[in-house]
Amino acid sequence: MCGIVGYLGHKEAYPILIKGLKRLEYRGYDSAGVALRNDNGNLNVYKAKGKVSDLENYCADKDITGHVGIAHTRWATHGEPSSKNAHPHYSESKNLAIIHNGIIENYADIKKNLIEKGVKFRSDTDTEVLVQLVEYVQNKKKLDLLTAVQVALHQVIGAYAIAILDKNDPHQIIAARKQSPLVVGIGEDEFFLGSDASPIIEYTDKVVYLDDENIAVIRLGEELKVVSILNEEQQLEIKTVDIDLGQIEKGGYPHFMLKEIFEQPECLTNCMRGRVNVEADHVTLSALIDYRRQLLNAKRIIIVACGTSWHAGLIGKQIFETLCRIPVEVEYASEFRYRNPVVTKDDVVIAISQSGETADTLAAVQLAKHKGAFIYGVCNAIGSSIPRATDTGTYIHVGPEIGVASTKAFTGQVTVLTMIALALADAKGTVNREEYLAIVKQLSEIPEKIKEVLKLNEQVADLARTFTYARNFLYLGRGFSYPVALEGALKLKEISYIHAEGYPAAEMKHGPIALIDSDMPVVVIATHNAMYEKVLSNIQEIKARQGRVIALVTKGDDTIAKIADRVIELPDCMECLEPLVATIPLQLLAYHIAVCKGKDVDQPRNLAKSVTVE
Repeated sequence: MCGIVGYLGHKEAYPILIKGLKRLEYRGYDSAGVALRNDNGNLNVYKAKGKVSDLENYCADKDITGHVGIAHTRWATHGEPSSKNAHPHYSESKNLAIIHNGIIENYADIKKNLIEKGVKFRSDTDTEVLVQLVEYVQNKKKLDLLTAVQVALHQVIGAYAIAILDKNDPHQIIAARKQSPLVVGIGEDEFFLGSDASPIIEYTDKVVYLDDENIAVIRLGEELKVVSILNEEQQLEIKTVDIDLGQIEKGGYPHFMLKEIFEQPECLTNCMRGRVNVEADHVTLSALIDYRRQLLNAKRIIIVACGTSWHAGLIGKQIFETLCRIPVEVEYASEFRYRNPVVTKDDVVIAISQSGETADTLAAVQLAKHKGAFIYGVCNAIGSSIPRATDTGTYIHVGPEIGVASTKAFTGQVTVLTMIALALADAKGTVNREEYLAIVKQLSEIPEKIKEVLKLNEQVADLARTFTYARNFLYLGRGFSYPVALEGALKLKEISYIHAEGYPAAEMKHGPIALIDSDMPVVVIATHNAMYEKVLSNIQEIKARQGRVIALVTKGDDTIAKIADRVIELPDCMECLEPLVATIPLQLLAYHIAVCKGKDVDQPRNLAKSVTVE
């Protein structure tokens, strides 16, 4: 998992590459590097362990001239983070340099064969194996670089997005992809390369998204050429990217995560725009119009996702079953793809992914499609792999999410799943009109209710200071609030490194209660819903064991306020929509605890935004 940037044109490449790496640093940040071919014919590779700023410092006294270059920010898979293992990697002769996102699964066998043929390696990575293989094939068979890449990729098992520079051909970059994203930007007599569009949009809004097993031949003074690994020329589909540059800047906030938390009212308004009508009495989704028969005839829905998206899927399950009266299963995509699941042509599989590139979710989509299911994608990144692989779908339209810990994408996913369920239930006739109208109206009011919750930011920040040094947290919820508890615990784990677990409140007595003492903060989602009295009993059980309770309650509740240590009041809303409101203070709590602990909120250790490897 990493960020890839490339440039070929008449400008100096280095500033463009560095700025691009900074925009992609959320994808990987344990090392970074750049390869530049200068006008003197040298192919210079500079690498540094750490962040892009460390690479900049390293390059301060280096020759960084050149009008063609590739750059990379890494999240380690093979080989520990180090300058040796950072990309780009030279071939043995140093005539070629490569950057790579993905995993070469059979790298060990290829490396062994190359070593037996006398090839010497400089790193512990699977990536170097590929560039060494390309050069070996190129020299042995006297091939041009494109053909050598095609031959080499035939021998590779795994996922890749690669870009290769040739010292002896300063006007060309060869780029290829399989199961890892790669975008080519087309400017005025210049080209750009990126893992996504964020490093490109400042310079051009015209892009080509490479498909699997396609290779881009990027040559100065010529039109972009795309061929398959079988050398079949592909028709170009140039798309216009509509991203506001301000969306990928911090805009005065200290961290992207805080900015993205505060963007949620606007983001959810955008998510519902054109889908929930202005009278707030109807939901219209094009997918439900275009594929009405497949969706209405579904005997079962299977939701596949990972991480935060899986939590959104758990909420979606309850909404679909409540409104549509159809059985729903929620699967970890990583488990689904490996256990020969029972999937039929009567199933609808909903794949949820913020990036649209999650490797396990993409593989689950391909498996379900092979078994004949109808595939529906819920994604944020337009033009990404999952939307292209699905039969239909809905974008969440919350804008680029840069912070590694997902916030606005989660609420966007829940909002879209709610709209799908409402539209499907209305079409199936499984929800009475009065209930349907009430939910649609309250859904349209959610952005304003989130604005109310965001006014509690300072209160949550003060609360966070009290609990900064806790070693463990427990999060409890029931019904629609149980996935919110899971998500709240995940946010805290991701950015503060405090161990936290989410549990159904009723299950507390089946194990977790043994952990509760005066040092254990317990966050309880205790809004005034159908199971309020039962959750109240759980809080009393915690307090009887000296547990410290942080309770999320409905505004005006003074019963729990009398027994909880701290209370956060939320605006009243329907139970099925409570996750959209209740998750906000949990995001803020995780954020402020991490800030108090001095952690890197936007780029937590060991994590990357787009999980494009297994």
